[in-house]
Amino acid sequence: MVIEPMEPMEPMSKTEPATLRPASLQTPQAIGQAARAVLSAKAEQFTESVIREMTRLALKHGAVNLAQGFPDFPAPLEIKEAARAAIAEDINQYAITWGAKPLRDAIVEKFSRTQGVVVDPEREITVCCGSTEAMMSAMMAVINPGDEVVIFEPFYENYGPDAILSGATPRFVRLHPPNWEFDRDELARAFGPRTKAIIINTPNNPTGKVFSRDELEAIRDLCVRWNAFAITDEIYEHILYDGTRHISMASLEGMRDLTITINGMSKTYSVTGWRVGWAIAPPAPTEAIRKVHDFLTVGAAAPLQAAGAIALRLRDSYYQKLAENYRVKRDRMLAILEKSGFQCFKPAGAYYIMTDISRFGFADDVSFARYLVEKVGVAVVPGSSFYNDAADGARQVRFTFCKTEQTLAAAEAKLAGLHA
Repeated sequence: MVIEPMEPMEPMSKTEPATLRPASLQTPQAIGQAARAVLSAKAEQFTESVIREMTRLALKHGAVNLAQGFPDFPAPLEIKEAARAAIAEDINQYAITWGAKPLRDAIVEKFSRTQGVVVDPEREITVCCGSTEAMMSAMMAVINPGDEVVIFEPFYENYGPDAILSGATPRFVRLHPPNWEFDRDELARAFGPRTKAIIINTPNNPTGKVFSRDELEAIRDLCVRWNAFAITDEIYEHILYDGTRHISMASLEGMRDLTITINGMSKTYSVTGWRVGWAIAPPAPTEAIRKVHDFLTVGAAAPLQAAGAIALRLRDSYYQKLAENYRVKRDRMLAILEKSGFQCFKPAGAYYIMTDISRFGFADDVSFARYLVEKVGVAVVPGSSFYNDAADGARQVRFTFCKTEQTLAAAEAKLAGLHA
């Protein structure tokens, strides 16, 4: 088909919106302008995920992917067998919107066993399509326009867009290396009459920080004072090192009714693609979370929820072995990076290492990350993606080590020629 070129159009009047003319009568430039004019202003305030972008670049350049935090080793056999059995038994239709009963019961049992917090499976749990959706549903359920949300930075890159999409104004509080501590006066100044919630990620992505009881109690005091929710992302709760202990905010005195606990299967059971997560909250916010969740996604995959009920009842030895295996990988990755010239911030939890790249002499983290993936063959995440102001992360990049020894060895070989 040959398309004849369009005759030049008379300029549109300033009072005539571009959308009033049929698309066939508009120039490409006018069509583009009209499309942008009707797009959400919210979406203009953030970019696509830098982490997922780095995975695409890793695939394009055949690089070792140490950017996105997904394990490249098998999930536990018994969990996979449980999923296969559920499919074979025709657990393939909708589960109850807010979660299959066996999984909700397993969540209750595990939260009580590990944190000493007893919750009602009928009124205080919402199963979602991953912890990412659980976080989004929780924020949309409690946030009103004009509310503020306190966010520690560096932060997992979803939290800023989550705040914007839910209508909140984020207030950022800095975690300072090398131990990623926060200034308590700065935190206190971030709270006020418009504060609706604070987001706490412990163990933390990207820093590996595990918040201490003393730190959590300081946060608790501010939540109680300002009647603000603590929305806690605890997805790395079992990946801990050097004797650190995970403490859920909901277990602290005075926080039972002010905490929304976000968790899921992805990291603990090496099934990031299953997308099964949950929010644990008091009855009133749970009712709101369930309504938001229902219209966002309806429900998580039924056979994978059935497998989740099996996973959450694994023996304690499973979690001990998980942490020990990751400790070995952490120490291996630290040695690789330090030998290659990186200044590393040793993580106490999760499976990431933040590094300082000042020694390498690059203009910023983005140019360094592109050099690594294109020329060296290793994909990382630029540190600026974890900060509100990109300049604050311009000397940092993040590595993940949730990989096989074969993958780590390949990264070691590629980084061998990189020296500060």
